[in-house]
Amino acid sequence: MDNDSFGDSAGHGRPPRDAMKQAVPSAPAPVRTVQLVSGDYLLTVNPVDGSEIELCPPGDVPGRPVRHTAAERAEAARAAQPPVPAGPAAPRLSLLERDEPRARLVRLLGQGRSVRLTGPAGSGRTALLDAVAEECARIAPDGVVRLNGLHRTPGELLQELFAAVFSVPGQRLDRIALAGFVRDIGAVVVLDDLEFGGAALDELLDAAPECAFLLAATPEVAVPSADSPLEEVVLDGLGRATALDLLSRVVGRPLTEEESNWAGDLWFESEGLPLRFVQAGALLRQCDDLRGDPEAFEEFAPFDAAQGRDVPLPTLGEGAAPAPLLASRLGESARATLRFAVALGGEVPHQAHLPALIGDTHADAALGELMSCGLLSPAGPRYRLAAGVLAQLREKGYDEDATRHAHTAAQHYTWWAGHPSVTPARAVAEADALLASLAALVPAGDAGHASAAVLLARSAAPAFAAGRHWGAWERTLRIGSEAARIAGEVAEDAYFHHELGVLALCTGNPDRARAELEASIGMRGALADRNGTVAGRRALALVEDRTQGLAPKPETPAARPEGPQSPPRGVPLALPAGAAAGAATARLPRTPAEDTPPVTGPLAARTPGRGPARLPGLLGGARRNLVAVGTGAVLAAVLGTVVTLGATSGSDEETPAEGVRNGQQTDDGADDWGTDEPVPAGEPSGTSDGRNTAKPSPSAPGSTGTPSAGTTAPGPQPSTSSSRPGTGPSRTTAPPTSKPTTPKPTPTRTTPTPTASSSPSAGNPTDPPSSPSPSGGQTSSGGSPTTPLDPS
Repeated sequence: MDNDSFGDSAGHGRPPRDAMKQAVPSAPAPVRTVQLVSGDYLLTVNPVDGSEIELCPPGDVPGRPVRHTAAERAEAARAAQPPVPAGPAAPRLSLLERDEPRARLVRLLGQGRSVRLTGPAGSGRTALLDAVAEECARIAPDGVVRLNGLHRTPGELLQELFAAVFSVPGQRLDRIALAGFVRDIGAVVVLDDLEFGGAALDELLDAAPECAFLLAATPEVAVPSADSPLEEVVLDGLGRATALDLLSRVVGRPLTEEESNWAGDLWFESEGLPLRFVQAGALLRQCDDLRGDPEAFEEFAPFDAAQGRDVPLPTLGEGAAPAPLLASRLGESARATLRFAVALGGEVPHQAHLPALIGDTHADAALGELMSCGLLSPAGPRYRLAAGVLAQLREKGYDEDATRHAHTAAQHYTWWAGHPSVTPARAVAEADALLASLAALVPAGDAGHASAAVLLARSAAPAFAAGRHWGAWERTLRIGSEAARIAGEVAEDAYFHHELGVLALCTGNPDRARAELEASIGMRGALADRNGTVAGRRALALVEDRTQGLAPKPETPAARPEGPQSPPRGVPLALPAGAAAGAATARLPRTPAEDTPPVTGPLAARTPGRGPARLPGLLGGARRNLVAVGTGAVLAAVLGTVVTLGATSGSDEETPAEGVRNGQQTDDGADDWGTDEPVPAGEPSGTSDGRNTAKPSPSAPGSTGTPSAGTTAPGPQPSTSSSRPGTGPSRTTAPPTSKPTTPKPTPTRTTPTPTASSSPSAGNPTDPPSSPSPSGGQTSSGGSPTTPLDPS
């Protein structure tokens, strides 16, 4: 038989070998990269070298989100429900003794009010929520949105709420844009398994003011804040008669007297929780199967019924903790599923994964067995072990090989999450099981288990990022980084730090992004990873650019010493070199504006030339000019405070009557100390603030002479930093007389505006200050003593 013509129905020959070689690619398959727009950034998820982030080009900005149609909302609601278990359909139990709370919840939600339904685990909260959601389907314009709060933060729940109402492919809104769209959502939000309260719950409610929330939580969850608008509805257990009725419906037959008495004791012990009676009904059904009840369906029975065998009722302890006894009577696949669920902290893998995990092609039927026994409860789109089952199974040794089962699950999920046929949405649906596998391997501390966790994190993290479940993305990266440190895999740890930096930048935390990226760049630089280092440096450069753009750099002020910034009486002013020398030593008093800190920030950045360095021609800066203009009368009086020419100046004689106002006296020969107290030792004569009061002599300007007898200065003159504003160059003063005088008003005079005709030699600020002579007089800069001025 010619194999070359096998299957050749059209009569065409086989392609040549060269063509086959060309058809088979020699290079590996291209890496799956996904692009997302988040805020101002364009994120490219790259599983190899790390995600790349850049500013989103204007042409790549997606359109405005649009609302789902009614058909799309219905399809999304079906996808949010847990899968139907394989095997025969279990009968749906009706709600018993729940009509009054159901009607109240529907009435409150119809009025637009939010309600918090509180009940213990196993009280039937989820079943009641399902019934209320069906009745409220047409109340709100956006319908009913079912969410699950297990391991979810308020931010993640808001993202899920937005995705349930709006369609925006290729984009994940940032917090600011998300808040704008969520405020417009008008829906009945049914949230089960709430895990937070207080301020976090207020944040969730305030973010969606047009929504009516129905929140279900256990009493252990934190209560809402005192001013929360939530209505509180408490769900209690069933009454004794109702509990026996439920047990009879689960068994499918009337109860015997012995079973009724046993159920009555169970009701007292369990406080009427419906879950306990569902599990008790499963125990009675198993007893019927063991007794060989002809009405029992044996086709799906996991064991052979013993005909005519007398099986006693379970004890009260077995009825209160029925999980081990129920599991012992199930099939091998169901028990293996329970062991995987215990290893994953209560998370049950999807029934599509059970054949590969357990090694049985019919292992998917185990999910139906567990559901019929009341050992599982729905949690969003997945199943978990029912309340109390995890602790009961651990007591019976179902966690002996927990680490090995978690390792097996991690290996399976690593292959599955990285498969090209698995979409990010499917990976997000299994996020809790994948995270549970990671969390179970890292605490073991073994390098082999840690390496398996690293591989799973590398496969799952890009899928979570592309699926816009960034809460799971962050948790995966952090667990993967810890596992990489345990396993000693530096390259993988660098990858996780890089992804954490990109995530922090997308969520608006540039400081965290900088720290993570710098750590990643350092590790990759040590490993000579060129591609990874380049990717990290690009992301770090974007962090720096965005940080500088968001916070403009203020001008750096001059160093301000501690303590007083200037003398309390005033500060000297720097005048331009070309100004009149007579006004060079004029001083301005301190104004309140000078005590304020220098202008920094955006105002200083927008004003060129503003800063600590003042232009000398502005007389102390713009602020002092403004004060001088606004308070002209005050400055006119202050600026005329005894500004005269120095002893060594070459200016003209001063007119005695110049600057004298009404009511002011000229010098009458008395001292100008102004107080009855003697002159303090070491302080120059004059007023108490160091102001010289001696009058100029009629001697020729610029002439020098010898000091007169008894007119030497009492000590060195004060420095310019401690003199009163408005004083001129230092000069000799007459000593005070022993005759005390009454204080006289200080003579004031206006300071003439410097002109070009002023003597250039008078009071040049660049001249060195005069120093006292050894004889007690004062010498000029030339060294000769100066003649004291004549008071006449």
